[in-house]
Amino acid sequence: MHQAPGSFEKCLAAGRIALGALLVVALFPVSTVALSEFGSNRGQDSREQAVEESEDVAPGLPLPEPLINRSVPRNDGAQEVVTPEAGDPVAAGIILDPTLLPEPVRRMRELLVEAAASGDVERLRPLTTGPRQTIINGDISDPIDALRSYSGDPEGLEILAILLDILSSGAVRMDAGTEEEAYVWPYFAGKPLASLTPPERVELLRIVTAGDLMGMEEGGNYNFYRLAITPDGEWKSLTGGD
Repeated sequence: MHQAPGSFEKCLAAGRIALGALLVVALFPVSTVALSEFGSNRGQDSREQAVEESEDVAPGLPLPEPLINRSVPRNDGAQEVVTPEAGDPVAAGIILDPTLLPEPVRRMRELLVEAAASGDVERLRPLTTGPRQTIINGDISDPIDALRSYSGDPEGLEILAILLDILSSGAVRMDAGTEEEAYVWPYFAGKPLASLTPPERVELLRIVTAGDLMGMEEGGNYNFYRLAITPDGEWKSLTGGD
């Protein structure tokens, strides 16, 4: 039997195609279906991980806290740890762990943080009233108007940011046992700047600039804004200077 002209070449080409297909299967055994399932599974795993991570994050702004919980004793002796004494919720001195503050003081701090984080300076107004009106840098007029006047912007946003900065540090208990007793933020107000450790200086530089710190060191004392809360939970004052 005679083959049609070119049939041999066609058979040879078909054989080459079949051989190429076998080589592809041998070298790449994963099917397109398997690849599709692999990609789908990866996408599902990523979504599940994202959901898990989002569930671990609380909504809203977190309360500012010290970056490091220094209520746990350190071995280098660089930081004195304050522990409560029997019958007294806080021992005298610097308090770096907010949970060691008396309940009224801790509650007022939280309210101040929430109000400042809102971006509305008027949210502070209810916290300035009490048996004694909050004193803003010695000003005895309207405390909210005074806050706005000390802010670098008309809305008072800068002063709100300053409040958050100083309340994120530890506090110092000052004038303990007297009528003027108060818990003051930041704790640098009760500690000589020359005694600050390098980590404490970094913490202070979160509140003031390096130039401000150099000026303070010349005088030996912290002289930026400080906030005071009375033991019974009144916002006593926000002042600046020595």
